[in-house]
Amino acid sequence: MEFVAKEKGFIAHFSYGDLHVSGDDEHGFRPFQLLVSSIAVCSGGVLRKILEKMRMPCSDMKVTAEVERNEEKANRVEKIHLHFVITGEQLDPEKVKKAVELARKNCPMAQSVEGSIVLTESFELVS
Repeated sequence: MEFVAKEKGFIAHFSYGDLHVSGDDEHGFRPFQLLVSSIAVCSGGVLRKILEKMRMPCSDMKVTAEVERNEEKANRVEKIHLHFVITGEQLDPEKVKKAVELARKNCPMAQSVEGSIVLTESFELVS
């Protein structure tokens, strides 16, 4: 990956499109947004695959992320809580709970911040 400076941030060119990154959200995605997005989307994707393997495919999923930052320490991300809203038929709450735990263990992005950022999850089921 290559990031090239522009007047108010950086730009990277990818096959899907250009990624604009800036500390000012008027000029691109903020770095913490990309960090949280990568963890949320990776976790959701892994969870979806696990549910399919458990023969509990979901017809829809929404992930919300609550982020806690520490202004006294360079505004670093300290906690992320992911909440999964999973829609599907015959979703067993106990099996989904196990799937959420497995998703964290198998998500490369979640594992990359293990020990640095407190990551918690919750879920609700919709039929």
